Amino acid sequence: MTDPLVSVIVPVCNVEGFLDQCLFSIERQTLASLEIICINDGSTDNSLAIMRKHETADKRYVVIDKENEGYGATCNRGLELARGEWIAIIEPDDWIAPTMFEDMVSFAGSFQERIEIVKTPWVEVYNWDNPQRETRSACRLQSRMSTSTRPFSLEERPLLIETHPAIWSALYRRSFLNECGLRFRSYPGAGWADNPFLIETLMHAHAIVYLNRAYYCYRCELPKPNGWRPSDERITMPFERWNTMLSTLLDLGASDSLLMAHYLRGFNYVSQAIDEAGWKHPLVQKKTKEMFARMDDSLVAKHPKLSGKRKAFFFEVKGEKRPAVFVPERACYLIEEIAARVKERLNPTAFS
Repeated sequence: MTDPLVSVIVPVCNVEGFLDQCLFSIERQTLASLEIICINDGSTDNSLAIMRKHETADKRYVVIDKENEGYGATCNRGLELARGEWIAIIEPDDWIAPTMFEDMVSFAGSFQERIEIVKTPWVEVYNWDNPQRETRSACRLQSRMSTSTRPFSLEERPLLIETHPAIWSALYRRSFLNECGLRFRSYPGAGWADNPFLIETLMHAHAIVYLNRAYYCYRCELPKPNGWRPSDERITMPFERWNTMLSTLLDLGASDSLLMAHYLRGFNYVSQAIDEAGWKHPLVQKKTKEMFARMDDSLVAKHPKLSGKRKAFFFEVKGEKRPAVFVPERACYLIEEIAARVKERLNPTAFS
């Protein structure tokens, strides 16, 4: 059999309500040269039966049933089985537009260089449990990056690590992953295994291209009910993954601009923890202090994307006096941010 152009890895665990939509969207791709690797990670619902149904109807499927090991280990199983030139990872509760893979493979082929990663923006779907309240909006990348005219490295586009990891809105050349020994870290459950994978793949890549067209529909978390309180694990996990990613960046010699991009992600994790659990929660305070201790004070002080309020909070938590640093780039950033938000309102969904 001729090897497929794209191996699509779908890690599945208890998603019977969404799986048909996801798999049909993959089957209907205009690029037919696919293998669809569905891996059942110990589902206890009807997910495996749904996969078997699709496997019977479409010979491009490879269905694996195994005990629960978590998202990272499940994706790794798919990577070991994959035969395609390119790797795609699709989460089983999302769906994609019909021309996604054809357009991305064609775009990669338009460059003379050997492209290692093709990246695209995505559509964020909110309140998806209620059709009358459902809304869709373009992700931050859509209005802040333009389609590549040449390959680039992460150093040139730090924005790629500021936003959601979104490893599923990309194609990865399989030989690149294998040559660099890039795999997911194995954590229990979902485990935020996509966070370290994002950093490790982008840091190792020398030829990334970005196609500014959204194909991927991502279901965002639903609003939490009144009285909901986060578990200790939910509070802790973002901080743990941030620390892992920072260590990777430092080990691989990341520049100040990349560290600052990662700092911004850290501040966003702190804000999320405070919003969900409150600053008085001892775990929030402990993890925030640990995170801030790993940040370079001078990079925080001159960070153009951090507000004065955030910087003041940082130095207050550390028990230090905030240095008086003039940041002329701050004005440019605010002007660019206003323009991007206007663009978002003019094109709210940007779905291909």
